[in-house]
Amino acid sequence: MKKTLYCLLFSLCVAGCGESSREPTDTAGSADGLAGVTAEVEAYYAANPDFFSFKTPADLPPDLVWENNNHLPEIGSPDAIKGGTQNAAMQDFPRTLRTVGPDSNGGFRAYLLDDTGMTMAHLHPETRDLYPGLAESWAIDEAARTVYVKLDPAARFSDGEPVTADDYLFMFWFYRSPYIMAPWYNNFYSTTYTNITRYDDYTISITTRELKPDLDERVLLLRPIPQHFYTDMGDDFSERYQWEFEPTPGAYIIRPEDVRKGRSIALTRNKDWWAKDKKYWRYRFNPDRIQFTVIRDDAKTFEAFKRGDIDQFGLGLAEYWYEKLPDSDPDIQAGYIHKVMYYNQRPRPNFGLWINTAQPLLSDRDIRLGINYATNWELVIEKFFRGDNTRMNTGQEGFGEFTHPTITARTFDISKAQAHFAAAGFTERGADGILVNDQGQRLAFTLSTGYESLRDVLTILREEAAKAGLDLRIEVLDGTVGWKKVQEKQHDIFFTAFGVFLELYPRFWEHYHSDNAYDRAFLDDGSVNPERKLKTQTNNLESFAILEMDQLIERYRRSSDRDEMIQLAHRMTEMHHEHASFVPGFYQGFFRIGHWRWLRYPEGFSHKHAQGPGEAFVHWIDTDMKAETEAARRDGTRFDPVIRVHDQWAE
Repeated sequence: MKKTLYCLLFSLCVAGCGESSREPTDTAGSADGLAGVTAEVEAYYAANPDFFSFKTPADLPPDLVWENNNHLPEIGSPDAIKGGTQNAAMQDFPRTLRTVGPDSNGGFRAYLLDDTGMTMAHLHPETRDLYPGLAESWAIDEAARTVYVKLDPAARFSDGEPVTADDYLFMFWFYRSPYIMAPWYNNFYSTTYTNITRYDDYTISITTRELKPDLDERVLLLRPIPQHFYTDMGDDFSERYQWEFEPTPGAYIIRPEDVRKGRSIALTRNKDWWAKDKKYWRYRFNPDRIQFTVIRDDAKTFEAFKRGDIDQFGLGLAEYWYEKLPDSDPDIQAGYIHKVMYYNQRPRPNFGLWINTAQPLLSDRDIRLGINYATNWELVIEKFFRGDNTRMNTGQEGFGEFTHPTITARTFDISKAQAHFAAAGFTERGADGILVNDQGQRLAFTLSTGYESLRDVLTILREEAAKAGLDLRIEVLDGTVGWKKVQEKQHDIFFTAFGVFLELYPRFWEHYHSDNAYDRAFLDDGSVNPERKLKTQTNNLESFAILEMDQLIERYRRSSDRDEMIQLAHRMTEMHHEHASFVPGFYQGFFRIGHWRWLRYPEGFSHKHAQGPGEAFVHWIDTDMKAETEAARRDGTRFDPVIRVHDQWAE
């Protein structure tokens, strides 16, 4: 799974962090293209016989031990009620309904795939063990680096077509195809796996190149791609499928009539969803409809929440938790709105400053070190977050043994900042207090972000940096424009974070390998290619390119030894820290929301490893309680206030 830009306001609370709209095409899925793409796919299978194998059930190893982890606890509550409409808001309209290719990496992808889709198995949010999704059972042969899977014959896509082994064979062709214009997928699916074998319509095996500690997850978290839908694959893929909703085995669909570009979009629960009565799924995905309306201004979104026009609102920012919706708020004291804080344990989104080392001056390590020392995150945490958040030390926090145990982030230090700036030639201050070099060039960079709600964070950083002679010009963009700028590598410094999946160990390739920085970063002798060109549409936002790091990343990806991987992760983290192209910001070890009392959650509210309240879709809408609450607001009836802090997983 590819990382996506982190959506600051948690799932189904406020924003979708999406992209802007483009005009649709009407050519996707035409029957005329079926024969053509089928012939191309089958020719690809035939040309790669070592990767694509076709056998019979009689060829399955006889000693396989099949499992399904059906002993794990249920997810959700048997009290959940199906039905109703959940009203939510998003700051930007999604740029596409595709989940791969250009412009597909926005936050709304969570509702298209990451939080609503289905894979062969899923990680339990409480225990982190795998539970069944599209798979009926599975068996693991570690010696052969192979996972055998029996797909559930009942599994269906939302258009009624069965999920079969062929959709997994097609998945590998699809993700390796140049048509999708997605280098990360092309690389991952070409280098991570070495074979898929079809035994019958519902039995497959997949072999990985290396025996990694998470062998089972690397296979069982794969999703099928419906070959019957992608009939017209070609160079116009991104335009052809721009506004086509891919059939899903998950609970929600998007109907064409519910896409009102620039204004609203809705998810509709599939009443014929094949998994609606399955354990682990039957108490989830409860609202019949989730209606997202574009509200670009945070203040207006909060006003809509207080009116009851949207059902819940993220209170992660201190000003909302303590000031705008304090415990003393009349709606809180009357029990109409509930406040909840839930501590979690999981890998943390890497909030910080991503410095584009391809830009003039920022290629100088002394400049970058100076920026590290000139940014006062301690004051940001104290003043803006009221001390609730924690300073990040690296870009890989929350991965247990894989997180570096001793590195600490550079703290605000004017003297050290000025010393590094002086080493880079900036020794004199201009009339405005900003450092200049002997050519009269000011020490000034544009600090951009797509987080309107964190504008004041940048203001604090700018004011403090000026004390060290550094001018940070603040540029707050909407999510669409900001993401486009950073993907095209046009930024100086970008303040953002990537969402992090519940993985055993951190990833390094996408952010730090030179393959994602330049077309050809180094010559054959290892020297820097003087003619190299920046590569766009990747997650290497720092234009990070060090040959030794490339070599370590490749060893890390090949390694099957956990201890070696830990050592490599620590060394790569040290190199990244030494390079100083990332200024670690903060993380939040909890999430907080306010929700109207008719939006219900299970008794325990959430789960140990949940990223946000809506991630597992265990909530539901109680329409009777909504009517009761609306009547109570009119006549002044009050309920007991509900303010809960779930701190059993606090670290």
